Amino acid sequence: MREIIFDTETTGLDNRVDRIIEIGGIELDNHFPTGRTFHKYINPGEQKVHPEALAIHGITDEFLKDKPPFADVVGELVDFFEGARWVAHNATFDMGFINAEFARLSIPPVPQDRVLDTLSMARRKHPMGPNSLDALCRRYGIDNAHRTKHGALLDSELLAEVYIEMIGGRQAALGLSSEESRGRDGTSFENEVIVIAARPRPLAARISEAERAAHAAMVSSLGGKAIWAKYEAGSVDPA
Repeated sequence: MREIIFDTETTGLDNRVDRIIEIGGIELDNHFPTGRTFHKYINPGEQKVHPEALAIHGITDEFLKDKPPFADVVGELVDFFEGARWVAHNATFDMGFINAEFARLSIPPVPQDRVLDTLSMARRKHPMGPNSLDALCRRYGIDNAHRTKHGALLDSELLAEVYIEMIGGRQAALGLSSEESRGRDGTSFENEVIVIAARPRPLAARISEAERAAHAAMVSSLGGKAIWAKYEAGSVDPA
């Protein structure tokens, strides 16, 4: 299964007027990072970055001046996400902005059944919280010390690690399978399936006739209620 763990940064909180200014994504294949990423800064046109948003992500209007508009990167974005599940933390927010940008370009919205919200997952798994990305990193022992500001690609990388931990993907992916998997560095490998076949011919018995006779004599001395007597009679399945 192919999934894209992604995040967006925006000029503000209202997707009716505010715009996406950064989007980053990490590709997972069967819960393993493939090494493929998507990352773009986007010029929001006339919409300026709100001071509150600037304090969170640090992306300035000046920095965005020479960046391409969303219309110029949407083709690459759609190609990268094609056929994959969209996975985000508080996906309602991110998908609201994605679908608003798509609507401006007359592109159909992303169907809800292709979207997974890791915040909802975390709230079900850890109902006492907290369930912010930073809190989940602490819970799962993921180093996020370098996260001084929000950034779409960095947050996607951290979320990918959190998501894999939440679904038990590290352990599940180690199961035997005939399908190709990928390591953290993107290296592909084929898991080996081990099949233990039955012997075409049973091994020769290693118990001598004298030993059999001695065992039978010992069993008969135990009395009729002894468990060994029931085994000898075949009334108990040794399995």
